[in-house]
Amino acid sequence: MTALGMIFRPQFPPERLRAVARAADEAGLEELWLWEDCFLESGVASAAAALAWTERLRVGIGILPVPLRNVALTAMEAATLERMFPGRMILGVGHGVQDWMGQVGARAESPLTLLREHLDALRALLRGERVTTKGRYVTLDDVALDWPPATAPAVLAGATGPRTLRLSGEAADGTILTAGTSPEAVRRARSLIDEGRGTSSGPHRVVVYFHAATGPDAAARMHAELAAWGDASAPDISAAGDAETIAEAVRRLAEAGADAVILQPTADEPDPEGFARLIAEQVRPRVP
Repeated sequence: MTALGMIFRPQFPPERLRAVARAADEAGLEELWLWEDCFLESGVASAAAALAWTERLRVGIGILPVPLRNVALTAMEAATLERMFPGRMILGVGHGVQDWMGQVGARAESPLTLLREHLDALRALLRGERVTTKGRYVTLDDVALDWPPATAPAVLAGATGPRTLRLSGEAADGTILTAGTSPEAVRRARSLIDEGRGTSSGPHRVVVYFHAATGPDAAARMHAELAAWGDASAPDISAAGDAETIAEAVRRLAEAGADAVILQPTADEPDPEGFARLIAEQVRPRVP
């Protein structure tokens, strides 16, 4: 079954998160995803709060920019959340927006090398291993977590370009595809991920963000949203309308290879609590 969720966008004020998380949890929504975008809201702090306010909702962080974070700190925070809320935290890491990384003096000369080194070390630490490594960017000397999780959480990588998609297939447990990804683009991404996986037979979860809007002004808000992203003329990357319109788009993404579809509201969504309830109560029954 394709998992379904929504994004609490960092354009929404942080104090709004509690009401949205609780509405999602009460309505039976499966997943709520958060971004760590510069310079808006913290991914880890927001995830911890959302997990504490809810009972069953899974909370994804997609993504933590690895140039901003020492890998030991990422592992400590992920392990703490996993131990406190077993099986409910979903961890995503990635390059981050390079212009933002430059603004804070963290831009890497080789983002791909940094991501590979971070993924390898992070997954080993979360498995409870003692790690010594000296890479181009990641250096650890006899480091192990004192409180590793009982079961290592999956580590997903945000990816768009071919090289990063192949790397995600090789070095991560799953891949996050940004909004603006059409069903055909999901198929292409799956192919590149599989190239990276080679003969690996383990699971690899593909999470796809997808632009969605509902309500009487949905079409106008979506047009403005896509224009702001520079995607106004791109086909098959959004759905604006009623629950069936959104569900039809989700079904196409699932058929293309998405294991989870996370609906991304517009930045000016007037009722994110209602958006969460609509997905859980009206879209979910229409999606296999």
